[in-house]
Amino acid sequence: MTGKEILHKMKEKVGLSSSPDSGKGKSKMSKHVTHGYHLVKGRSHHPMEDYMVAEFKEVGDNELGLFAIFDGHLSQAIPDYLRSNLFDNILKEPDFWTEPENAMRRAYRITDTTIIDQAADFGKGGSTAVTLILINCQTLVVANVGDSRAVISKNGVAKQLSVDHEPSVERKEIEDRGGFVSNFPGDVPRVDGQLAVARAFGDKSLKEHLSSEPDVVKDVIGDDTDFIILASDGLWKVMSNQEAVDAIKTAKDARSAAKHLTEEALNRNSTDDISCIVVKFQ
Repeated sequence: MTGKEILHKMKEKVGLSSSPDSGKGKSKMSKHVTHGYHLVKGRSHHPMEDYMVAEFKEVGDNELGLFAIFDGHLSQAIPDYLRSNLFDNILKEPDFWTEPENAMRRAYRITDTTIIDQAADFGKGGSTAVTLILINCQTLVVANVGDSRAVISKNGVAKQLSVDHEPSVERKEIEDRGGFVSNFPGDVPRVDGQLAVARAFGDKSLKEHLSSEPDVVKDVIGDDTDFIILASDGLWKVMSNQEAVDAIKTAKDARSAAKHLTEEALNRNSTDDISCIVVKFQ
């Protein structure tokens, strides 16, 4: 075995990958909790605009699982900034440990304000976000803006944890802010005829009509919890929640599960960037 092959095996053993587009890891607190991820660039001509976070982090006597997918539109700078800063902003909130839902809402607002204030540096465009914080492998808190999605499987039954922020659903709020929703140009409802989600980070030119307020949900990990899937809309455009859950019920590990979902989305002719994280509890 060559030195390069030995190094690759060592990386595999500790959960690192030779490719930044695929990887895995596990909790130190519970050997049964693992994660894996896989990213695939879409068939469009623009550069890859999906960014992600997937790691377990020790904070004092606690362990946090930090997982997120940021799906940029007309931007790499904004999702990259979110990858580097959003969780730090959440954990800086003084009431994170007592009121994590409120902490996540404030951190989302503060982060979006920073992006808008520095729009000259970030350029145009924006990003959706779905974030999952797993606290001591017992409690989860999910927040999102846009249409990247979190789905939990309990006893094989899919339940959506996040909210798809669709312009058609939030038409009244958009119109109350002075905007409009139109299917022209294109074939899907868009804010001011431009953006196909009603909430996002950035998008300064649309911000008067666009919200960055996240939906937040808290849940408990029980014996019935199988796994959680986080994915960008490149997956969800071609698969239902239950189809995604059924597709990886027998996957041997979290990374192979994430890879299988991205491959299945490609087989179903998804042309968008596809990012997927699977957190397994069994």
